[in-house]
Formats: sequence, structure tokens, C-alpha cells
Amino acid sequence: MALGAVSRLRLRPPKGRAADAALAWGVFVPVAVGSLRSLVGEREESWSATILGWTLIVAACAALYLCRRRPVVVAAFVLAATAAYYLVSVYDGPLMVAFVVTLYVVAAKGHLQAAIALAALTVIATGIGTLAGNHDVNGVAVFMLTGWLVGVVALGWVRHNRLALARETEERAAGEERLRIARELHDVVGHHLSLINVQAAAALRRLHKDPAKGARSAEEALGAIKDTSRDSLRELRATLGVLRQVDEMAPIAPTAGLNRLDELVASARLAGLAVRVRCSGEREQLPTEVDLAAYRIVQESLTNVNRHAHATAVTVGIHRGARHVTVEITDNGHGPAVADRRTPGSGIRGMRERAHALGGELTAGPGPKGGFTVRGRIPYPNGARSLS
Repeated sequence: MALGAVSRLRLRPPKGRAADAALAWGVFVPVAVGSLRSLVGEREESWSATILGWTLIVAACAALYLCRRRPVVVAAFVLAATAAYYLVSVYDGPLMVAFVVTLYVVAAKGHLQAAIALAALTVIATGIGTLAGNHDVNGVAVFMLTGWLVGVVALGWVRHNRLALARETEERAAGEERLRIARELHDVVGHHLSLINVQAAAALRRLHKDPAKGARSAEEALGAIKDTSRDSLRELRATLGVLRQVDEMAPIAPTAGLNRLDELVASARLAGLAVRVRCSGEREQLPTEVDLAAYRIVQESLTNVNRHAHATAVTVGIHRGARHVTVEITDNGHGPAVADRRTPGSGIRGMRERAHALGGELTAGPGPKGGFTVRGRIPYPNGARSLS
């Protein structure tokens, strides 16, 4: 096992400047080996031409170190060096490999037009050389060169598109994760802080009206604030603990669900609301994601009633059907202002997103008998509930 781990560690490809250096050396070594016959054996050219040729080889391969950072400039330079090499040297070395590599990098970096232009320039220059009497390259060779260059550009462009798609998918996933985190924190913190605000305001009003009798009510309100703030801290720590998880450790608090509905109702009653709960259907355990979404919809709805509805009573209905769970929250308040109905706040929008994410739906608007009604319908995964 240890040897396998060491082998995997050593086989990791280099990154950053090390990868740039590996690219340059990886091209230089085969090109140099393929050009050694200009240094050994019978001389076919002067030593000055050989030195110039090797200078061009070294310059072209060394430029590959900057290829990923300046792909178009490097490709143009390598093309010029390669053309000069084949003009001054009588040896047909493999320096063309360096240009092919840069052409691939140019396309892979997304510079498709530049890659096509460089490839076309190469084919045109080679064709002109053939027509001018270069017997080393005939028409078939030009045709094959064209096919190779087109294939290299196509492969580079495919690589670019795959990387772009991967980045887009990663960014979309990160955006959805940020939205989920923001929604979860909004539901956890916003609900409890709203209750604390309502309870504190009610205690102050009672103290101002009748300091003697209001002391008892203020004491009850402070106790409720203490309990609510403790619950808020517990849920916030649990949420942050889940977000920080990198292993299989369990959260530090139980996952929120409709089994904690009594806590929401008790908090709302402490804030002065008369809450009635109606449950129907079978009472099997809901899937975790459905249970959490239903709980958050009820929680956010009660928060909105406390903040905006000016209501005295609210009814919470929960029906567990054969294929979905339905939650309905109706109050007897005045409902939101007309402007708020046209542009729902982040609370209603967050509830809709939760329902839609699980394939459900949510409506929110004035009730038929006044007040405001929120109704969410969330299907179970694959049309069935979890029996665990």
C-alpha cells in the first residue's frame, strides 16, 4: 500500500513553471536527437550554417517555456525560427514538432483564429517552397502537412471547449452551493432573530403601558428570548458545522424537520400568535431533503407572519400524501403591500427555490377569506417515501 501511494505521488504531472520547463525539454530532447546527424558523419554544410541551425533549434525549443503564457507570440516566433532553420540547414531535422506543439497550445487556449492563421501561413509557405523547386517536399507532403495541422488545431479546440465546459460546470455548482448556504443561513438566523425582535418589542410595550403588571410579561418575554437565541445559536453552529465538514463526522445537532414543528409553534405562540396545526395523511418518516424543505417553508412563513402580516392567528396544515407532502400556512392578517406582492422578498423567493429544487411548487398570495396563504407541494424522490 505504501509503495502504491509513493508511485501515485511520483506520477503526478508537474504544474506551473515546472510544467513549462517539462514542455520545453520534452520537445528539445527528441528534436536534438533527430538533428544529431548534422554534427556527426560526413559534412554536407559549413560549420557556420550548422551552428546557426542549432541556435535556431535551441531558441525555438526554449521559447516553449513561455508558450502557455504567451501562446500566439511564441507560436509566431517558433514558426519563424523553424522556417529560418529549414532555409539555412540542408539537414531535414524534426524542428517542425516544436511548431506543431505551439499550434496545439494556441488552439487549446482559445485563440482559434490565430491558430488557423498560423496553420494556413505554414501551408502556404510550404507550398510556395515546393513550387519554387524544393524537391524535399512534394504535393503529397503538403497535403499530408495540411491534414496534420488541421487535426492539431481541431484537437486543441476540443481541449479548450472541454476545459471551458468543466469551468462552467464548476462555477454553476459553486453558485448553487453559495445560494444553498445563503438560503440556509437566512432561514436559520432570520427566523429566530425575527422572533427575538417581536418578543422584545412586545415586552417594551407592556412595560411602558403598565410597569407594575408588565414586569411579569417582560420576564416571560426575556425567558423566551433566551430560549430562542439558544436555539438560533444551536442551529447556526449545526449549519456551519455541516459546511465545514470534510469527513464523515456527524453534525453537532439533529437535522431540522417536521418532527421539530412543535418548537416552531411554541416560538410563534410566545411572540403572540394563536397557532393551530392540522396534520393529515400517513405519518411515515419523510426523506431528509423533503422533510427539511417542508420545515423551512413553515419556518419562513411563520417568520413572515410575525414581521409583516399584523396577524393574530395562523393555521399550519400538513398533509402527507402517497407521492408528495403539502404544507399550507394561512394567517388572518392584512397581507403584504401591493408592491410587495409584485416583488416578493428573498423569503418567498427562497421558499420557491427550495420547492423547485426538489421538483415541487410553491404559491404565495392573499387568501380567499383575507390574510395571506403560502402553499407548497413537494414530491417524494421517485414517487415514494423513505421508510427508514
